[in-house]
Amino acid sequence: MKFDRWTVVFLIRRDDAPELDEATADALQDAHLTYLEGLHADGRLLAAGPVEGPAGTTLAGICVFEGEVAEARSLLEADPAVRVGRYRIEVISWSVPGGTITFLPSRFPRSMADADEP
Repeated sequence: MKFDRWTVVFLIRRDDAPELDEATADALQDAHLTYLEGLHADGRLLAAGPVEGPAGTTLAGICVFEGEVAEARSLLEADPAVRVGRYRIEVISWSVPGGTITFLPSRFPRSMADADEP
């Protein structure tokens, strides 16, 4: 059986994240979304989104890449929210039976306002 291999990046909330006022946090989130949208537009990032869980959940989001682990790690280490210390990343390789997962063309939000559009 042929397997497809994806690289999955987990964005983890850091316990030692810097304290940010609301305006700075909002600007950082917009920069984070703009960065991810650029990776998607370039064809590097296939899927990404926030994760919801019970109170205290540290997993904030998941990103899926078609590239190698080292490339995905390098790309996400350059994310503004990772660089500032809001998130740390964990990167894994994930294999699934060939054809199990397909990614269709889509549009990513460039800001929180863009994400809130219907």
